[in-house]
Amino acid sequence: MKAFSSTPSTRSDRPLQIALFLISVAWFFISQSLAGRAATGLSVRFGLSDQRPLLSVLFLLFLLALGFSFLQSLVERNASLHEVLGLPERPTGGREWVIGAALGWGLVVLAVLPMALGGTLHVEFWWSLRSFWLLVLYLATLGVSALVEEIAFRGYPFRRLIKAMGPTGATVVMSLFFGLLHAFNPDATWISVLITMFAGVLLSLAWLRTHGLWLGWGLHFAWNASMGILFGLPVSGIVDFSSIVQTRAVGVHWLTGGNYGPEGALLTLPVLVVGMVVLVLVTSDYAWQYTHKPIIAAGYPMDAPPPEAHTAMEQNAKPVSLVQILPTTPDGSIDKPQQ
Repeated sequence: MKAFSSTPSTRSDRPLQIALFLISVAWFFISQSLAGRAATGLSVRFGLSDQRPLLSVLFLLFLLALGFSFLQSLVERNASLHEVLGLPERPTGGREWVIGAALGWGLVVLAVLPMALGGTLHVEFWWSLRSFWLLVLYLATLGVSALVEEIAFRGYPFRRLIKAMGPTGATVVMSLFFGLLHAFNPDATWISVLITMFAGVLLSLAWLRTHGLWLGWGLHFAWNASMGILFGLPVSGIVDFSSIVQTRAVGVHWLTGGNYGPEGALLTLPVLVVGMVVLVLVTSDYAWQYTHKPIIAAGYPMDAPPPEAHTAMEQNAKPVSLVQILPTTPDGSIDKPQQ
């Protein structure tokens, strides 16, 4: 993948980048509507009610890839799909994903730990063949859903905004956008919106430190999967992902988040700040490898011809021809070579 520059575009190029950003955001909403309708139609037609969420995010992934690739082709013909989506083909991609997943899991454990120690969690288990089938289905759904959200909020639109206004401004705008969209989730509060904005900053930082979505995708997936499947808690107000473990939190809202889940608990805020610090520390090598501009040597190129004056000086300074000294015999006569 070609190196991505975080430097804002020139003044003349900014209107184009802003236009591409606005069109890509509009395409996200259009694609979301189309994907939902297509998934509903298929699930009703073929009796796939359990698979409807997975079908919806798969359709959405396809439409985003199609639309963003078309937009990029208007300004760059040879851009690959991996470049457009922000998933560069590189040997560290899998390792970055695993690091992100480990970080996401650890942050959820930190967020849930105060509730567990406070005795506010009531856990139930549902053991059946259907629960295991739903477990696999929900894992796949959360995996694709996390990728879709990263592409939509930290992928092509985010990079266009970086080009238009720089990484700081783009991070603020997209994090606000990310939080406000979650305000329409069930049981959302101003605390949950604020925490989701901070989560947006954390995930944006994952892109800025690696110039790829691998780490952010792993973090986002592990956060949602740990919250909804491992601990059986609501994920942003959605309770559909609790298949085997089903947990009900009882207590004050600032500690438990209520029906919205830990993402609505005030104590999750410092957890995200800790996550930002850890993310910066574990991505130091990737930041150096993937985000720094290559060093270009200064001075004359090594293959450039020397100036004419220097060539003339070298010719004038050529050493005189060597004088051959013949060997002598013991009596002092010169030993001439045989003819």
